[in-house]
Order: sequence, then C-alpha cells, then structure tokens
Amino acid sequence: MLRKVHKINKAGDIRNLKLVTDELAFPSDNEVTIEIYSIGLNFADVFALTGLYSATPKGSFIPGLEFSGKVHSLGKNVTKYSIGEKVMGVTRFGAYSDYINIDQRYIYTMPKSWNFSEGAGFIAQALTAYYALSSLGALKKNQTVLIHSAAGGVGILANRIAKKLGAYTIGSVGDTNKISILKSEGYDGYIVRSNNFYKDLQSSLQGRDLNLVLECIGGQIFKDSYKLLASGGRLITYGSANFTPEKSHPNWINVIQNYLLRPKLDPLSMTSQNKSVMGFNLIWMWDKIEELSGLLKEVLALELKPQLIGNEFPFEDAKGALNYFKSGKSIGKVILKVRP
Repeated sequence: MLRKVHKINKAGDIRNLKLVTDELAFPSDNEVTIEIYSIGLNFADVFALTGLYSATPKGSFIPGLEFSGKVHSLGKNVTKYSIGEKVMGVTRFGAYSDYINIDQRYIYTMPKSWNFSEGAGFIAQALTAYYALSSLGALKKNQTVLIHSAAGGVGILANRIAKKLGAYTIGSVGDTNKISILKSEGYDGYIVRSNNFYKDLQSSLQGRDLNLVLECIGGQIFKDSYKLLASGGRLITYGSANFTPEKSHPNWINVIQNYLLRPKLDPLSMTSQNKSVMGFNLIWMWDKIEELSGLLKEVLALELKPQLIGNEFPFEDAKGALNYFKSGKSIGKVILKVRP
C-alpha cells in the first residue's frame, strides 16, 4: 500500500521536513493497519525534529506520537478489533502519516461521543498528567498543585484530573490572553509568568502549602517553584520549554547558555528541607505497555471531558502547525487533520 508521510532525513531543522510517498507493508501477525484521521502534536515532535531530543531516531524518521482513525486491516492474530472501528493510539514516532501499522496493544477503542481530533489529543497528554499527579506526585485531597503551561494539552487535563482528586489547582501561563481558558476550566488560581513570578506565586497560595508542582518550563521558573515547595512537597519535571527554538532550528548559543544555567540541586539541602524532585519522559515507557494500559484504564475511569482542541491544521501543512505550536500562542491541543 502506498501512503503519504512527513519525513525528515536528519534532525536539525523543521524546514527539512518533507511530505513524501512510501510503501507500507501488510500488517504483521499482531499489528493493525490504521487509516489515520487526526494526529496530535507534542513538544517531543519539535525537539526531535530540531535535534534536541535524546530519544530521536538516528537518520531519517517520521515524527509523531499519537493519532486516531479507523481500523483498515488486521494481522492474523488480531481478534479484539474489527474493520472500520474507531480507535486512538500512540507510537514511538511514525504518526505523521495517513496510514500506519501498529501493534494492537498500542491502540484503544475511542469513546463513542468523541471526534477524531479529541481522540488524537488525549492519550499522551492524559498519561503524562496522570502519571505525574498520581503515580509520582501521590496527590491527595485538599492538597495544592501548581500546574505550569496550564492552558496547554497536558495542563488542561492535569487540572481536570487534579479536581477529580479533590485538589486546589493553580495554573501558570505565559500570556494574559490565556487566563479566560483557565477560568473556564475551573482552575482555583492563576499566574501569568513574569519576572515577578516568585512573589505572584506566594500571593496566589494565600497561605496554603504548595504540595506539588508539575514543571515543564525550566530555568528560573523551576527554581522559584522548587523554592516555594512546602516541607514534604514534590516537584515533577517532564520538560524544559525554555529550550524550545524560536526559529526552525536551534540557536546553539542559547541552548548552551540555558544548559549551563539549568537548575542544580544539592541532595543535602533536599534532605534537610524535605523536598523531592522527580523527572520522567513518557516515551521511555512505551515498552512498559501493561503499565501504560493500566494507567490509561484508570484515567478513562475518571470520565474526563474530551481534550480541548485549540487549532486544527491540514495534514499537508505540518510545518505551519509545528511553527504555530512552538510559538507559545496555542491553547489545548494542536491537531493535524488528515481526513475530515
């Protein structure tokens, strides 16, 4: 079968991403061929394409971690799914395509009331948020959590999950235009990140202990967030948005500067202050499929609303979608639409 894919021959510059045609083999015994309708964008896509991601494949690769669509064909050992069934799935790269072969363990039946964009924008974001809040953060009722990039895909689902767990949520954003989203999503407090972030966070806490931080910004924001953690508090880091290139390729002077000035913690101080920092990268967990599937079942049991879709771009305009996504202007999930 011929298919269309967005492929880059070597990581380093988003402009080198090309829409090409290649051959897709028949699905192997335990695989399913998916006719993709929607593709979810993630910061991992940006960092992989610009060569700033340690998990980036060597040589040419197809970016993309999550998708939704219909089952097109089945490997001979696949009995759980049927032709035409609507599914959502995750993959360790390869989703920027109109068809994909995927191990049946990495796809899930899509909730009937969801559209394809909502399906494509859910799994990676929800698992990131839930794993950070529940598995690592051990968030409890009435505790306070600070969620950075609060109007993004992970941030919106993190707030919804935290509210289900009975927590008090404070969201941080980089633009005042996003405050209305936080209000509509039910955040208890909100901060626009600025040079006054430390004092603004202090004020927003209103005397509450800061028990948990979901951190994905890095730099001084990381330092201030950690400093304000209460005794017994946990900071969960899953990204460093301050490394995001402004252009289609990295400014290596800025990269080196940010690297040298990155936060550094003293274990002795952590012990005396009774604070913890934990970091994770969801893509390294793809091989632990039973654990991931178990976590997803727990998330789906919360009966969250479908992901907020901020913008949709046509499949052919992947570079435009990526440039918009990394600009910091987006809210919710940015989607590539392959089919209507």
